[in-house]
Amino acid sequence: MENEKKSSVVSDVGAWAMNVVSSVGLIMANKQLMSAHGYAFSFATTLTGFHFTVTALVGLVSNATGYSVSKHVPVWELLWFSIVANMSITGMNLSLMLNSVGFYQISKLSMIPVVCVMEWILHSKRYSKEVKMSVIVVVLGVGVCTVTDVKVNAKGFLCAAVAVLSTSLQQISIGSLQKKYSIGSFELLSKTAPFQALSLIILGPFVDYYLNGKVILNYKMSPGASLFIFLSCLLAVFCNVSQYLCIGRFSAVSFQVIGHMKTVCVLTLGWLLFDSELTFKNITGMALAVVGMVIYSWAVEVEKQAAAKAAHLTKSSLTEEEIRLLKGELDNDPVKDIEIGMSKS
Repeated sequence: MENEKKSSVVSDVGAWAMNVVSSVGLIMANKQLMSAHGYAFSFATTLTGFHFTVTALVGLVSNATGYSVSKHVPVWELLWFSIVANMSITGMNLSLMLNSVGFYQISKLSMIPVVCVMEWILHSKRYSKEVKMSVIVVVLGVGVCTVTDVKVNAKGFLCAAVAVLSTSLQQISIGSLQKKYSIGSFELLSKTAPFQALSLIILGPFVDYYLNGKVILNYKMSPGASLFIFLSCLLAVFCNVSQYLCIGRFSAVSFQVIGHMKTVCVLTLGWLLFDSELTFKNITGMALAVVGMVIYSWAVEVEKQAAAKAAHLTKSSLTEEEIRLLKGELDNDPVKDIEIGMSKS
């Protein structure tokens, strides 16, 4: 049991580390690919379509070679999930375009309470005071180090609301589908990726044209841009797989809370690699966010131990009662005498 527990902890840490490293690497690669000082590839939605195309190909090869086993998930569930996921991607891109950076960051921070409320509504899940307190600390910390100017407009607010709701629902659905169909994270990703890839490759260029007024066919591809597109797709595969792994192992709320570690890493790497400004306000916010994450980890562990203890006590009491009832039935069971009498005759 002790070895199994250690193995589980190592797997959890590995999944979380893979998500943080791949996500931060993906952000850095995309920054070089899409910035004006880099390769100016400003087609984010289409690029996401490339990501899911490569992910779908990896899943196809994995199933063909027997590395993973394909399990049945109804097509309508996959279509529904793909629509929600694509609404999340498109909504985020539109929100970033129409809103100030400050309001965009606030909308991203609001995902934690939104996920909490949605899990309470959909799955009747409740949270302890310690978990609620730690979530507030994390949100405040990330808010301090990322939120600057806050300007709101009607269209931007609507896009942000759609992005937050669809992203929250997508992350809750990943865990629900894995449990409902007893399917692994990579197997589920292999089934959803083709639907997302096809729809984003078709619709992506139109969305990108609306966002920046540029046509992807007019973009002059260079060897450097091709290399970074490939690197972005490769990192996206690890990012997608680790996201499904994390939500399958933890929860949508835990994924959001731990995910803000990526914000801290991106700010730090931006300062180290791209000469971004790192102020006292940023450092204070990052420290507060890290403290909140530590409190959250402790609170979740306390909840797990309390639940395990309650389950153990319940199981023990039921077992004792069953033994007592069983003894009473054996001592006073009239059927026993009838069966003995029948066997004698």
